[in-house]
Amino acid sequence: MRVKCVLCDRIDELDDLKPLAKKLRNRPLHTYMCETCEKRIKQKTVERIGENSSN
Repeated sequence: MRVKCVLCDRIDELDDLKPLAKKLRNRPLHTYMCETCEKRIKQKTVERIGENSSN
């Protein structure tokens, strides 16, 4: 299954048998993010939470 990252428009290939592929097929509102974008967002979220908890 070919999927496109919603942030960077990178096209990846997912195995049709993976749970994520099934979720994306059955629920069109779910979106796909590539690993690079997912890591970047996770890191920024952790930094933001760390800044807010120290105040």
